[in-house]
Amino acid sequence: MEQIIFFAVSALAVASGFYFVFAKNPLYAILSLIITFFSIAGLYILLNAQFLGIVQIIVYAGAIMVLFLYILMMLNLNKEDESKKGNLTKFIGVFTAGLLLIGILGAFKGLNKQTFGTGADASVGLTKNLGKLLFNEYVLPFEFASILILAGIVGAVLIGKRDL
Repeated sequence: MEQIIFFAVSALAVASGFYFVFAKNPLYAILSLIITFFSIAGLYILLNAQFLGIVQIIVYAGAIMVLFLYILMMLNLNKEDESKKGNLTKFIGVFTAGLLLIGILGAFKGLNKQTFGTGADASVGLTKNLGKLLFNEYVLPFEFASILILAGIVGAVLIGKRDL
């Protein structure tokens, strides 16, 4: 049953990814990208990485895609505003995709059977274990990171504040 769900979610992720690439309407493309992000989160959860699945939903599908939709709505793109893409742009896209394909094939060629572990620990991706590790062994770097983030937030507020 788990394999059927895995293949269904994988097929949904691939199909919505292809629709994102080939969609003519940018709004539909962004909505299909949201579906892709939710599908990837489902794959993470099926692979027993619950924390990554939740972070995928919160960060990508929740925050970044809302920003993309907001910007798209602000731009108000019309068909008469869009310029036709020339052959040079298409050639650059195909050339870049070919370079990416060559890089991926080279990476797969460098892999061997020793790279992948045979037995997986069932508790590796659980949030409980991540919390124990984060607040026991790595508590000092975690607190330094929180202070750094807080300083960044305060700095951004001070820079963005206008003098009245």
